[in-house]
Amino acid sequence: MQNINAILLLYHHPVKTNAPTIKEHVNAFSDHSRFKTWKINTALGFPATLKNYNFNVNVLHYSLFGHPISLGKQFLSYLSSVKNSYKIAFFQDEHEYWSERAAFINSIDLDCVYTLFEPRYFDATYGKCTKVPKILYNLTGYVSDQMNDFASQCLKAYEDRNIDIGYRARKLPYYLGRGAQEKSFIGEEFKKRGQNLDLKIDIETDEASRIYGEAWYRFLADCKAVLGVEAGTSVIDLDDVLRTQYAELCAGAPEISFPKCSFEDFHDEYLKPYEDRIFYRTISPRHFEAAAFRICQILFEGKYSGILKPMEHYIPLKKDFTNFDDVIKMFMDTQLRSKIVDNAYRDLIDSGAYSYEKFIKQFDEELIAEGFSPEIDTEESRMVSIQLERGKFRKHLYMLISGFRQLQFPGRKFFKPFLKPILKFLGI
Repeated sequence: MQNINAILLLYHHPVKTNAPTIKEHVNAFSDHSRFKTWKINTALGFPATLKNYNFNVNVLHYSLFGHPISLGKQFLSYLSSVKNSYKIAFFQDEHEYWSERAAFINSIDLDCVYTLFEPRYFDATYGKCTKVPKILYNLTGYVSDQMNDFASQCLKAYEDRNIDIGYRARKLPYYLGRGAQEKSFIGEEFKKRGQNLDLKIDIETDEASRIYGEAWYRFLADCKAVLGVEAGTSVIDLDDVLRTQYAELCAGAPEISFPKCSFEDFHDEYLKPYEDRIFYRTISPRHFEAAAFRICQILFEGKYSGILKPMEHYIPLKKDFTNFDDVIKMFMDTQLRSKIVDNAYRDLIDSGAYSYEKFIKQFDEELIAEGFSPEIDTEESRMVSIQLERGKFRKHLYMLISGFRQLQFPGRKFFKPFLKPILKFLGI
């Protein structure tokens, strides 16, 4: 293997519209790091030439760690073989699958974890379950140049926005705790209470109504206010007991399903010992997006990583909705609303305090402290790029046609006979 003084970033992103925050996080390394970074999308398969190189630093993106982990045998074998490489993983959705997570971390001798857990919980989570030597705290996402540019291009005057209060969420399984239920509850309850108000409300909490890609940004640009809660969950199940119990209750039901009992019944029976035992709530990219698009945020009261402050950056809504009428009055106060919007834009966006550029600078400093240098041979870099790019277009085309095969559309039967021969020709 040839040693390469650079970063290899592995991520997973199917060729379909997805939340823009994922690609923004991925692209931040190549956009802002002083270290040369090569990005490989594991959804396109293992590049045959990768086995020839040993990158000094391997970064595993959080998009890899769904269930199951989006790393095939070849990627896992590669990570195990590059024993002198410094391996870093970014984790999110850390509420479950701890036995699998710990086994993976220990099997590849991971050197560093970036986590959403606050430092006071490092020992109770990764310290308890793994042998990873370095644990660092970070946020779910930061402010990207792409998002700021899109917000500037789409920015509308308040009087030209068609939606007074907008929101999108999905229902989450009971076993994730009361905090996870807040994400749909705030939308459902606000929509019910606001139906007789003289306001245009666009609030949905079902999966079919989710909005992705640039369409999400266009939706935000049309909103005067959005609802919100803290990201994360209020239940952390290190032993994977609750998920198993929940699956038994929902046996035979859809993938994300709900037992016949109410949440409160399930909570009293199973969740009480776990609820908020380990705090796992944080600010989310949605709050930065709202600030960038100059949208007034109406949020459940919470910590928000110590960044958002009530009545300074958002209008606080009590979780029992007892101040609902007051919240509506505050939202209708254009002077107050404008002040809150300006404060959020000033502190979250204009300050640059939460930009990807600043975060990646800190990331680079951690690598330099570990003894790595960002210098790289220009000719070597060019040759590695040529090798790793081989067949990439073909793989993209293969994935696009594979996805096209699953779509239902008029005239599909006329195209179907041609798809199989094309896929066979493009097969990797």
